[in-house]
Amino acid sequence: MKDILSGNQAIARGAYEYGVKVAAGYPGTPSTEILENLSKYDEVYTEWAPNEKVALEVAIGAAFTGVRTMATMKHVGLNVAADPLMTSSYTGIEGGLLVVVADDPGMHSSQNEQDSRNYAKFAKVPLFEPSDAAEAKEPVRDAFEVSEQFDTPVIFRSNTRISHSKGVVELEERKFQDRTPVYKRNPKKYLMIPSYARKRRLIVEDRIKKLKAFANEYQRNKTVFRDKKLGIITSSISYQYVMEIFQHASILKLTMSYPFPDDLILDFSKKVKNLIVIEELDRFITEHVHQLGIKTVGDDLVPNIGELDPDIVSKIKNDLTIKGYYAGIEIKDKEIPQKVESPENLPARPPVLCPGCPHRTVFYTLRRAKAIIMGDIGCYSLGGLPPLDSMDAIICMGAGISAAMGISKSGIDRPVVGIVGDSTFFHSGITGLLDIGYNKGNLTIIVLDNRITAMTGHQEHPGTGKTLKGEDTIKASIEKFAIASGIDRIKVFDPYDVEATKKIILEEIRDNIPSILISRKPCALLKEAPHFAPYHVNPEKCTSCGICLKIACPAIEKRYTEGDKWVAYINEPLCTGCSVCAQVCPFDAIYQTNKKNK
Repeated sequence: MKDILSGNQAIARGAYEYGVKVAAGYPGTPSTEILENLSKYDEVYTEWAPNEKVALEVAIGAAFTGVRTMATMKHVGLNVAADPLMTSSYTGIEGGLLVVVADDPGMHSSQNEQDSRNYAKFAKVPLFEPSDAAEAKEPVRDAFEVSEQFDTPVIFRSNTRISHSKGVVELEERKFQDRTPVYKRNPKKYLMIPSYARKRRLIVEDRIKKLKAFANEYQRNKTVFRDKKLGIITSSISYQYVMEIFQHASILKLTMSYPFPDDLILDFSKKVKNLIVIEELDRFITEHVHQLGIKTVGDDLVPNIGELDPDIVSKIKNDLTIKGYYAGIEIKDKEIPQKVESPENLPARPPVLCPGCPHRTVFYTLRRAKAIIMGDIGCYSLGGLPPLDSMDAIICMGAGISAAMGISKSGIDRPVVGIVGDSTFFHSGITGLLDIGYNKGNLTIIVLDNRITAMTGHQEHPGTGKTLKGEDTIKASIEKFAIASGIDRIKVFDPYDVEATKKIILEEIRDNIPSILISRKPCALLKEAPHFAPYHVNPEKCTSCGICLKIACPAIEKRYTEGDKWVAYINEPLCTGCSVCAQVCPFDAIYQTNKKNK
């Protein structure tokens, strides 16, 4: 049977068909849907872990018992999980272990751009890269087999384009016989004290040599010989662009792209006149080809920033043709197609907090606080944009707390506020909070508790009371973690109450003692979130002061009456009835005609 699946769905399907027993991860675009889809299969234990480090450690522990396991994350999550990754390369595994990471070239939904292929070389583990959604399932089987044959974790790398595009995938039954988990005690292999680790280090190096020999024979590392005037080495989604644009060139496609298949690369380079490497982000393959003593052309034509696309690859082809390296259709300079630019008069559409978002009043208040405000990763990152404009820096998950602590300890004579979401608090904020309690920090931490992992699409976390499979479980308490960390001053408030929000936040910042404030209200997009009758604007009372616009609610618009004159207007279908706009309006121009819920 065939079906049309996204790359993430295909990876999940491959994990199911090829015997994954335990899978853990932390949601992060573009990887989130892998675990969400895998959780639908009863044969597989799946969980949202508090962070990627924990997820990989869960997968490693299960792999020690001989069952097949997987950890999923986005590229920045692999940084979090780097510690167990490095050591698991030494210990090896019993059952197959895949570390599935989805990169985000172009930073569509990320705070940085990162090429996770470098981690394979860093950790000395194999790297597999499918080239599209249709191909994403089958290499999962190969990666598991390599993992078990060579006693090693394997990095399985996707990216935004592969994860979210779709292709036709052949579906089969789960054909892997589930193993009975058995733990075989072997301290010399798994107990990584220095005396044992030194011996395992030698095994890692020997393993790389054996993997390199395997990569040279691996069937999905394949050559396509056509016109030999130009040869292209490529991998991942870049292969699809190359196949589409370079219809005459010879191609070496790498699916197992680390360890590098040196014999294959050398053989290919000898059979083509000119050689170029077309890859996304870092010169991962290019630099190794150079180390082999192979000359390449057009290195400067391939950008190392952002996503590749057919337009960019077309430009590479045209430039190579003009320089005489390509035997395709000759193109003169004047015939090079120009990339179509967007019309200049299109209005900008910056991202904003949703109508009724409970985070809004916190940022509206902080804008007046005259404090240094350290933000974090989540929907609330948008609080740093105008008109709320109330966040000074964002580093990484959990740093909203710990970086704020660092600033407060610098001796600066200004109040410091750290902001973190509920899911991010459980991910990596607890240790930062403990640091404040233990090292006597004097700052205010605000936890924006909207009862879900909202930014990535409403995944559960330890504070929601539900597991990934929807089962009831414990509901971790932010307040109790704060008390355990030595923070005694804890206040919980309703962010829809504007005056109470102002009073609590500004008082705590002024008092300059360690405190944790919890803004608690469900995400406005959750079904249990309170939605009330919409509000309206009385145009006769509206003075066009613009104060209601400063809360940055998408439901509030300007409606022009004549010329440059305008009054505020509320788009009723968008309004959730949260009442924040009515509370900030100083002229009572915003009212509600019906008090009933929507």
